[in-house]
Amino acid sequence: MRAPVLAASSAPGQPPLPLATGSAAQLPSGFTVGQAQDIQAGTGCTVILAPEGAVGGVAVRGGAPATRETDLLDPLNLVQQLHAVILSGGSAFGLDAAGGVMRYLEEKGIGIPFSDSCVPIVCGASLFDLSVGDATVRPDAAMGYAACAAAAPALAVGNVGAGCGASVGKLLGADHAMKSGLGAASIQIDELIVCALVAVNALGTVVDRATGTALAGSVATGSDGKPVILGAHAALDLLRQSPTNPFAANTTIGCVLTNAALDKVQSNRLASVTHDALARAIEPVHSSFDGDAVFALAQGSVQAHPDVVAVYATTVMEQAIYNAVRSAEAAYGLIASSSFQCDAL
Repeated sequence: MRAPVLAASSAPGQPPLPLATGSAAQLPSGFTVGQAQDIQAGTGCTVILAPEGAVGGVAVRGGAPATRETDLLDPLNLVQQLHAVILSGGSAFGLDAAGGVMRYLEEKGIGIPFSDSCVPIVCGASLFDLSVGDATVRPDAAMGYAACAAAAPALAVGNVGAGCGASVGKLLGADHAMKSGLGAASIQIDELIVCALVAVNALGTVVDRATGTALAGSVATGSDGKPVILGAHAALDLLRQSPTNPFAANTTIGCVLTNAALDKVQSNRLASVTHDALARAIEPVHSSFDGDAVFALAQGSVQAHPDVVAVYATTVMEQAIYNAVRSAEAAYGLIASSSFQCDAL
């Protein structure tokens, strides 16, 4: 699982941005991340803990979401902070993992005080990974609790957590898909830190916007007999010529973490703008068969303009998506981007 540190610039001639990807990505203070997975079954969960609370927002753009407690994040509603976001596999079954997060936080006394106890606020989303490994095994409360117990400031990427069973490029069906995983990236500008975590399980193709190269997507056999990654439009052309039913459930789910001071309206706006990264890196995206959802968590210790935070959030989410496919390892009969070199067709 590679963890390169990149010097990226948004335009030629501009100074590089201090951007890090993979396990080199930096979490803002006040957050830890835990992972748990069942490698044999091909599923897992990733939990982002904010023990002191964080202002949250969410934007759901896919047509087939599996989400938990997202209504709480509406600025019209009472709760102002949440204590965890969980990203999981298992489709709708995987939402059960949040119960373990609730139990863990309650045992630690983390949540909204109530009598002699507390009520943790836990939101989450799940992706569909039932087509790999053992579909009868899904993230549950025990796995959610285990992820919390493993939480640390350091990050792991690739075939871990919610990325354990993730795959991409299912326009031509699951037989043509590639392995994906969990990715991470961060930027620090002075005291401001913006970090993104994402599990990429998309219907479409992940395309490096800078080069136009398909990093992961539908796989076909080239004229030389070797596998090649099709660009999205090439896959769509084949789909039109030989209609199939390729649309297995898919979802890209992620979270942006920052130490910026944002209110609920601004956090929801941040989550919404960050979806631009999905549109930059995945083609097609936000389909009727994707459950794409992005959460935003703001810890609140650094003053920063919300639009500045959103620009950086979109940048790191895009890089985290690339990292998710580049750090994935071949598994469950699916090849990974790291398995071979190829160009988009």
